[in-house]
Amino acid sequence: MAPQLTEDVSPTALARYDMVIDVRSPAEFAEDHVPGAVNLPVLSDAERAEVGTIYVQDSRFKARRVGAALVARNIAIHLETALADRGGGFAPLVYCWRGGMRSNSMATVLSQVGWRTTVLSGGYRTYRRHVTARLYDGGLDLSFVLLDGHTGSAKTEMLGRLAARGLQILDLEGLAEHRGSLFGGFAGRPQPSQKMFESRLLAALDALDPGRLVVAEAESSKIGDRMLPPALWTRLAEAPRIVLVAEPIERARYLVAAYGDIIADRAALETAFQRLPVHPSQKRLENWRALADAGAFAELAQAVMALHYDPAYDRSRRRHARPDLAEVPLTPADPQSQDACADAIAALLGALDARALRGDSMRPHQT
Repeated sequence: MAPQLTEDVSPTALARYDMVIDVRSPAEFAEDHVPGAVNLPVLSDAERAEVGTIYVQDSRFKARRVGAALVARNIAIHLETALADRGGGFAPLVYCWRGGMRSNSMATVLSQVGWRTTVLSGGYRTYRRHVTARLYDGGLDLSFVLLDGHTGSAKTEMLGRLAARGLQILDLEGLAEHRGSLFGGFAGRPQPSQKMFESRLLAALDALDPGRLVVAEAESSKIGDRMLPPALWTRLAEAPRIVLVAEPIERARYLVAAYGDIIADRAALETAFQRLPVHPSQKRLENWRALADAGAFAELAQAVMALHYDPAYDRSRRRHARPDLAEVPLTPADPQSQDACADAIAALLGALDARALRGDSMRPHQT
């Protein structure tokens, strides 16, 4: 039984396979991979480097011979471990960087076992072209409503509560693993690569129902170090918004709870101060440090909001004149207030229809 070839990487096509096997090295897999793929490398990172060095410094023949031995050993290990419990009807899809020797080596062995094996023609590069075409060259048939409001308005919290109420959401900050601000990184948790972010994003978009509204948080075109691709940013830039309204002191209290990891890490706090585009004066920095030393973090949060976050938000609102559907008041750190806010938003969106949204026929409300 010979391996089959395919170039179809649509979610429907991928769902037909029992396993999508990425045979590239762990480092290649970590940078990006087909959603749901399992990494069964035929060469480790060190082995791949070794074979490459032999190819450059010695000969192509020796590199192929050494590489073949390593690949054979690694495939044997996978057969005895990760694939040991697979029955006769197992149907995997295999891919490497460009659909060459690594994927074909694995696919040939799996086919000889008797499994119905398919190779992704063109490998990861075929998949990556698909992602680029969808997110950079195409458009999205989705209708968005944005949750907007000053920093500390519990927008991310609201997304979760709306999802629990059955609304369709897109959590961009969750996909980017960043809270979307200068203080928004997670300690010890780097963001995914841009390619991985786009893979996660496309998978999330493909899972959405285009006949229903999608609620997302109002973001800039960049979340941490990750850029929103043009197909999505175009839709978000024209989407109407629901504005969450909260008093500054209440927003500050919410931020103290939400950014507890930054508050606990004085070095991270200092680094965030240095990244502020409006660099605070030495006197102001000393005052902020004194507030931190005294544990007056709500007062510190208000000071940073007044210098940076609130002016930045106001400038962004002037640049992106999206229509407002409603203003909804809340006390961000109060669970009962969050519930009431989520109920109000759910009721509002439940009265809207995606087709009407595309026609721009909605009028602002006050809730």
